[in-house]
Amino acid sequence: MLEAVENDQVAVVITKDLSRFGRNSALTGMYINFVFAQHGVRYIAINDNYDTIDPNSVDNDFAGIKNWFNEFFARDTSRKIRAVMKSKGERGEHLTANPPYGYIKDPENPKQWVIDEEAAQVVRRIFDLCMEGRGPTQIGSLLEKERVPNPTTHQGKPSAYPYKWDTSTVVHILERREYTGCAVNFKTHTNSIWDKKQRKTPEDERTVFYNTQPAIITEEVFEKVRQIRQQRHRRTSTGKSSIFSGLVFCADCGAKMYY
Repeated sequence: MLEAVENDQVAVVITKDLSRFGRNSALTGMYINFVFAQHGVRYIAINDNYDTIDPNSVDNDFAGIKNWFNEFFARDTSRKIRAVMKSKGERGEHLTANPPYGYIKDPENPKQWVIDEEAAQVVRRIFDLCMEGRGPTQIGSLLEKERVPNPTTHQGKPSAYPYKWDTSTVVHILERREYTGCAVNFKTHTNSIWDKKQRKTPEDERTVFYNTQPAIITEEVFEKVRQIRQQRHRRTSTGKSSIFSGLVFCADCGAKMYY
């Protein structure tokens, strides 16, 4: 619980205890001891008997120690959760909460995925269209024209545009190796418990387990689509592609060169 109260004299921030305000001891201490003091903010932690209006209170002297213990508890909990997830991932269990479009959880064993045939047909068609030379934008437009429900609509969730297929959605489907029947774990990571940004793990560092669920497409189709997407051509304003498109790279940085 975090409550901010403002009156004519001073702003007051009230929490149940110090841990509710923050569990990063460095940042919590900086806000309480410096930021609040500089801006005339009174901070109260009810259960810890902490009140910045009385800097000489003995309870206030132990705030730093309590903040350290709060951080230690958060780190210990995070460490245990990471250990459990790592153990599950190394056993080949799926780490995602929800199966990708084209699969559903097995009613008899929620840890296993089974094919959702209606959605799987759409997935196969997306891969077939890509092999025919269509790009993600073209595929999305075609599916929208044919009024194929997008993944959000297929899952029964309300959508203002039930037949709108975003390019990113099509790309995400084309890049999911799980459609070949395998489990791909540890695809993302975070640098610390305080940094919540998900970063992609290099493909050679991911863990792949084969034959963990029925395959929707073959491994050959997936690899063929990957090759096609790596060599895709960018069209110019004239609507034509250069014969060197996707073949010429910068000698310094290695990036593709465009006309």
